[in-house]
Amino acid sequence: QVQLVESGGGLVQAGGSLRLSCAASGSIFSIMAWYRQGPGKQRELLALITPGGSTNYGDSVKGRFTISRDNAKNTMYLQMNSLKPEDTAVYYCYARDNRDLRYWGQGTQVTVSS
Repeated sequence: QVQLVESGGGLVQAGGSLRLSCAASGSIFSIMAWYRQGPGKQRELLALITPGGSTNYGDSVKGRFTISRDNAKNTMYLQMNSLKPEDTAVYYCYARDNRDLRYWGQGTQVTVSS
């Protein structure tokens, strides 16, 4: 059974940092990514990473967020720096496996206070 479990969300002041983790299990994963969905907004792609470590970022987080993964641990991370109130959202882990099936985590809340 495939599972994606996010952790690391919470409440932080503007300008602060958080690191999210996504522990994946049950398959071999290729592309992994972080998305978020703020109140009243559509789900937004923040960053993605290939098994080889190539990355791509959305404009809203470029230069502030860093995606990484530890293939041995099947875990993906999102280091978030210089957080802003507009970063407040539920953050989701996404993964595609070697059968091209797609999976989502349950989400973790990030709240940035001004």
